[in-house]
Amino acid sequence: MLSVETYKRAIHEESLSGWFFFNIFHRDRISDRLLDITPNQMNTRPWFYFLPAEGEPTAVCHSIEPSILKHLPGKKKFYVSRDELSLILSSIPKGRVAAQFSAEIPALSCLDHGTAVFLQSLGFELVSSQSLIQRSVGVLRQNEITLHEEAAVQLYGIVDIIWKKIERHFAEEAEIWEGDVQEWITSEFIARGLETQHPPIVASGCNSSNPHYSTEGRGKKLERGEVLQLDLFARRSVSEGIYADISWVGFMDFDVPDRIEEIFRILCKARDEAVNFIKERLKCGSEVSGREVDERVRSFLGSRGFSENIRHRTGHAIDREVHGLGVNLDSVEFPDNRKILEGSCFSVEPGLYFDNFGLRTEIDVFIKENTPVISGSCPQKKILVFSR
Repeated sequence: MLSVETYKRAIHEESLSGWFFFNIFHRDRISDRLLDITPNQMNTRPWFYFLPAEGEPTAVCHSIEPSILKHLPGKKKFYVSRDELSLILSSIPKGRVAAQFSAEIPALSCLDHGTAVFLQSLGFELVSSQSLIQRSVGVLRQNEITLHEEAAVQLYGIVDIIWKKIERHFAEEAEIWEGDVQEWITSEFIARGLETQHPPIVASGCNSSNPHYSTEGRGKKLERGEVLQLDLFARRSVSEGIYADISWVGFMDFDVPDRIEEIFRILCKARDEAVNFIKERLKCGSEVSGREVDERVRSFLGSRGFSENIRHRTGHAIDREVHGLGVNLDSVEFPDNRKILEGSCFSVEPGLYFDNFGLRTEIDVFIKENTPVISGSCPQKKILVFSR
């Protein structure tokens, strides 16, 4: 858990009166994570934690679950009835306070409407906590950047090993399926002390046209002359591990068709355009939002005739989860106007998708000393092919 002072600093930076945390049945994973509450703790009654910009925090728990917030600083208040709860919350100074909801970013919306109405009826003016989340857990500290980099280096190494193994199977004319490759990658994760929330994506041929393709059973047999999309995401198997997430494209033959090669070249330019755009904006002292980066990439691809082939945002936040809580590079799906800050970490993964194949190149970037840094190793510049 970050210190309460870190959260208070974020409250001050957003000019708010405080930050309300609430949970029941552990429905709000963000509040649990920020306040270091584990899933095995009993949570059958509502608890509230109010962190003011100034002064002492207030922890409010039901009397049959008095210990769930005992590790947090501040006054401890206990209730039995709804009336008692209302009186306790009414005694908290009013003002503009943040809570876990967002009209634009559903992944950050955990506060239920009923509880929001209840708090508003007591005189609180609620605003989204999305910027506070970005300023606190949405940025990485140096030790977390190190953990992220360690995972990224491992993923780049795994791609090289897996491609050589695929190439060897084709040379020996041995059958190979998507599920086989997925198992090879997972075995490499385990051998290197990595863990993941979901299996890696191994999508061949027409399956690569689905950005979030999921292999069923052994999946599709790999065929010569087809695209192969590899999407690997994992973190060190430690409690504070930070994910890395990369995607590479291969073509299972000796030469790549001109059209596929040209599309991939354009995608690499779009990827690099995103990084350079962020770099230039930060270098001149300007702020840049995730929305603006996505708009820039979409404009770049659209100017080359590919507007209809874009199916997802340019990138997502990365932290202890592969889809993190910080700023996303998104102007269309869940427009993210939050600013890219020192310590922000996110993927940059433009993709273009067609009827018979799709291509995506993905790197991870973090901001250090006001400059975007690409994690792990050099980005892919050419499609992987078999050696002659």
